[in-house]
Amino acid sequence: MGKMRKKSDLPQKICATCGKPFSWRKKWKKDWDQVKYCSVRCRSQARPDDGAKLVT
Repeated sequence: MGKMRKKSDLPQKICATCGKPFSWRKKWKKDWDQVKYCSVRCRSQARPDDGAKLVT
């Protein structure tokens, strides 16, 4: 079994949607550099980044 770490010792990022900090998770081990959102909810609420502007 691996060495246990405190949650405060893990790397953190800021969520692109809600702006709250979130910590590294084991399931993100392989693609931590691509993780932008703290949860599925924030990922689904994110605006598409295709450069299109809303016309009203």
